[in-house]
Amino acid sequence: MATPAAAAAAVTLAGKGAVLTPAAVYALSAGVAGPVIDASALQRLSSRAPSPQETPGSLRDLDLAPHESRAAAAVLLNKLLLTANDSSSALVTAATANALAGSLELAAALPPATRDEAAVAAASAPVVVAFAALIDCCATPLARVADAIAALSCEAARGDPTAFDVPASGDGLSDKDEADVGADIKMLLLGSKLVGNGGGASAAMFAKVPAVNGALRESVRALHKKVRVELNAPVKLGKRDASGTGEGKEEALVVLATQLARSLNAMCKQSVARARFCAGSIAEAELREKLAGGVNVDDLKGMLDKVMVDSDAVSVLRGVYNYLLKFRDFLAWEAAVAMAVIEMDSSIEKPQAGGKNEAGSSAEKAQSGGEKVKGDRKSKKKTLGKGSSAVLALLREHATDGKAVPCVNSALIADWGIELSLLFDPKCPKLESLVEKIKEIVESNEVGRLPKIPKGTRDFGREQMAIRERAFSIITSVFKMHGGVALDTPVFELRETLMGKYGEDSKLVYDLADQGGELCSLRYDLTVPFARYVAMNNISAIKRYQIAKVYRRDNPSKGRYREFYQCDFDIAGVYEPMEPDFEVVKVLTELLDKLDIGVYEIKLNHRKLLDGMLEICGVPAEKFRTVCSSIDKLDKLTFEEVKKELVEEKGVSNETAENIGSLVKTKGPPLEVLLELRKEGSKFMENEGSVVALNELEILFKALEKANALDRISFDLSLARGLDYYTGVIYEAVFKGVTQVGSIAAGGRYDKLVGMFSNKQVPAVGVSLGIERVFAIMEQQEKEKNRDPGH
Repeated sequence: MATPAAAAAAVTLAGKGAVLTPAAVYALSAGVAGPVIDASALQRLSSRAPSPQETPGSLRDLDLAPHESRAAAAVLLNKLLLTANDSSSALVTAATANALAGSLELAAALPPATRDEAAVAAASAPVVVAFAALIDCCATPLARVADAIAALSCEAARGDPTAFDVPASGDGLSDKDEADVGADIKMLLLGSKLVGNGGGASAAMFAKVPAVNGALRESVRALHKKVRVELNAPVKLGKRDASGTGEGKEEALVVLATQLARSLNAMCKQSVARARFCAGSIAEAELREKLAGGVNVDDLKGMLDKVMVDSDAVSVLRGVYNYLLKFRDFLAWEAAVAMAVIEMDSSIEKPQAGGKNEAGSSAEKAQSGGEKVKGDRKSKKKTLGKGSSAVLALLREHATDGKAVPCVNSALIADWGIELSLLFDPKCPKLESLVEKIKEIVESNEVGRLPKIPKGTRDFGREQMAIRERAFSIITSVFKMHGGVALDTPVFELRETLMGKYGEDSKLVYDLADQGGELCSLRYDLTVPFARYVAMNNISAIKRYQIAKVYRRDNPSKGRYREFYQCDFDIAGVYEPMEPDFEVVKVLTELLDKLDIGVYEIKLNHRKLLDGMLEICGVPAEKFRTVCSSIDKLDKLTFEEVKKELVEEKGVSNETAENIGSLVKTKGPPLEVLLELRKEGSKFMENEGSVVALNELEILFKALEKANALDRISFDLSLARGLDYYTGVIYEAVFKGVTQVGSIAAGGRYDKLVGMFSNKQVPAVGVSLGIERVFAIMEQQEKEKNRDPGH
């Protein structure tokens, strides 16, 4: 972390590789550094005298404090230099640049100014960007310091460290910043003999720390990212006239700053609550009462409300900056109270600045009646965590100026609060050392931190592997029983092989970095690689199975992974009508029966029937696939939500959407629904594609009925299957038990997919079992069996 105190006395602007940082803006605003224009950048400026232009409205009548004006002048100067370097036609004069650099006063440059200079001033929003840079510079180190102070309060309160247990799960159910805060604080507390021993604060007192501090990290990071861009991006003048404004930049920064203000509000409340709790452990009643009332949070809401209602961007950013200073004071007070509690506790071994522990402080000795008499039994001191001890030593060294601590009283603690607030100011040279020390502690203990796996992945331990091997054995035996031969294909394919096959889901394909000429992607499923294999090898007929991992750049959630196994069985070639379709559905029922997972249902539909339904409802043919993608979400969303997407995003009329809604509700026993759709007057019987689909489905249903498998099937017109390559029957298996896992298998007919890779069309049909979700069901069954020994 670069701080103004660590910055050079001169900040070079517009030099080769030079970047204006928030810390540099703060240093320039505080007067601890001055601007120096790079010589080559200065040579590129025009020597013409500027012709007076009207000052941009955004810079008129601003009531800025001197440090605010210096920050804004530094931002504007850098923008002018960057714009002149970016565009040789931009008229930026050396006179304006030198005037700004010489005085760092906004009024020194405008007016007089050239038309281009006025345009840059208007478009770059220098005042708002400057405020955002000051906020960024102050907030970034405090995000780290706040974690360390929370750890120190936990030590003082003898809290329960389980409050910081936030496991980083692979299924996307935990927040990274929240998990990182919890892990960092646990590293700071590592080795503590004070926390987790009962008798102190419960986990509830610190339970909000990971989430609240994590939200602060997220807000700070978002603001920092935007500020760095706005500080160092040239203004693109082009055809822009001098009336161009930076309102877009201002609005974006206001949004980010107000988000930060909300985080700071929560942080302030939590900090004060911890300080008051720690103060409550002090035995001396008068001191305890003074400390409990030492800070006032009553004006926090008023400050936040003002920030939220201000319409002027400068006022909003100034309000957030002032709020940040208030938080700095609260954080310093929390640290001072925690220090005092630890200092007065004779059972705690106190750290020295050098990292060693001392037998007792002056305050402790005074409280206990002086030095121990020779021969007294030495009581065993309790030690702080290695990290929190180091942090306390640094805070103590600064607050006491390295001197012995006298008897602790309210005045001394108030002085500590003032000194620590100054320490947390970026101008203080010791702040960087404190932040670096905190980072060093948490990073040096990486070996002690539990490693994490990427979101959307999972490990399989011994118990899980036993279940998986049993499942794979059953699945493989069913596939082989139906004549399937095992195939394997590469885990990645040429990108061109996968693109254009998955409709709107193509965005979920993982692309690999170009490593030497071929653009490749991780396989999204096993079906497209199988079709490519059939085409490459000129195969006319084959039954194949494959059990392998696939990858999807999806948003992880419960039961939804980014890496998972699929178990596929496919039949390619020309057969009697619906013969392979029947066999594949029969394979699916046998798989689910033999895996013994419990009650399931297979939803079934036909792509031609679906297209016929959309045609009947009035959907244009070019929108069939995109509308199908929306209908496919009906298992997760209500029809009203799907309707809204159809109308607002897909451009379907309200009447057409209502027609779709009335038809997709049709579902039930296959032969009954089939009879309903074929009855006299049915619009489906007037549609050629629908008639073909209904005839094929009749053959399939009767075959399944003879095989005693029809009772597992539900004919469901809402089933859409969003993938582009399906051409006939489509189906999806859904588990009906207690464990909510969603779809566990799916598939369908894809007669034209092989032809996409060759001149030869090979019809095919297949099914894919989502084994990860089946594992989840089997694991739950195993847990219940273990809980019931008599099972």
